[in-house]
Amino acid sequence: MKFCSALLTIFSVCVVADAFVPRSRPALMRGGGLSPFMSATAEEKDTKDEKSDGKKAGKDAPPTHLGWNTHNPVSEAPSSLVREMDGGPDGNYPMRSKFEKMCRDAQIAITKAIEEIDGEGQFKEDCWTRENGGGGISRVLAGGKVFEKAGVNLSVVYGSMPPEALQAATERGVDRAKGMAPGERVPFFACGLSSVMHPKNPFCPTMHFNYRYFETDGGVWWFGGGTDITPCYINEKDMKHFHGTYKEICDKHDPKYHEEFKAWADRYFVIQHRNETRGFGGIFFDDQNDREPDTIFEFSKECLNNVINAYGPIIEEHKDDEYTQKQKEWQLMRRGRYVEFNLVYDRGTVFGLKTGGRIESILMSLPETARWEYNAVPEPGTPEADFLDACTFPRTWV
Repeated sequence: MKFCSALLTIFSVCVVADAFVPRSRPALMRGGGLSPFMSATAEEKDTKDEKSDGKKAGKDAPPTHLGWNTHNPVSEAPSSLVREMDGGPDGNYPMRSKFEKMCRDAQIAITKAIEEIDGEGQFKEDCWTRENGGGGISRVLAGGKVFEKAGVNLSVVYGSMPPEALQAATERGVDRAKGMAPGERVPFFACGLSSVMHPKNPFCPTMHFNYRYFETDGGVWWFGGGTDITPCYINEKDMKHFHGTYKEICDKHDPKYHEEFKAWADRYFVIQHRNETRGFGGIFFDDQNDREPDTIFEFSKECLNNVINAYGPIIEEHKDDEYTQKQKEWQLMRRGRYVEFNLVYDRGTVFGLKTGGRIESILMSLPETARWEYNAVPEPGTPEADFLDACTFPRTWV
């Protein structure tokens, strides 16, 4: 079935609103860094590879770039998008199937819960497959009573990564790519479920989650994921509930998890060119392969299955709150920051573009409307200024 493609509507540049005056802010200190966005296009990379010496991928290797037109729409997704054991890189085939099933079950449960919260909007489903294996299921709600846009996307991918895609795929991608010869590509399998929810009310936060499982040729595997929240205004009660839900899960699996993964989220979700975080974080983890796969799977599963428990009550509490036009404009400006992070720094977006993923699914995370104002900085002492301070100096909520 076709779903309504949401357009990114960019409001025309406005003069600075009376409520906002310029002021300087200190640089946000952060540990670690993201992989730089590679400037070479896939076509340029292929041309360079033809002229380079070194190890090349075989002729029968999966394509480096899956191709924008390789996604074949189907009326209904097959019972599994994971290939049989004779397809894809050697690896943990039972885990691939188990992780896909977990994602599909969660997609159904989460979209059902969001429809109930919204009360009017319904998710439209899009399914597709690829000839070399894999495919996806997108569910998108647009124009609801509560949610302007909400999407939950399942993707199963078989392909081969050049160095720049490997760098984008994982925190340790730079190190893993160091040993790759010019023109070398690494066959991989990836399965993940990702989501972004953009409510209409400025007092209802945006929420994002992504849980994924990767395998590359040679037996390398890892889990990644996390859930994070992006409000426009500070509500201590809401933040204690959201972060407390994930702290409880983390503590159950490893007492060190929450401190580590909360800090990781604060480092990852930084808009570096503005020296501020996208929102108030949550948990984020990558490259998890330090214990048995089934152990990490159970942690990922519990995190994913608690998305609605962490987020739903906050939306129910605030979906009917009254707000002013100025507060709505502030929400749209913060959505502009969301767009900046996702298009410039988000690892999933970069990876999808580098490997030829389905564009509508990759850009599903963008809001339908956003706003940019020239040099718009909140007046000191306002709720907006307090919010921005929390983005400059990440706080501990639980």
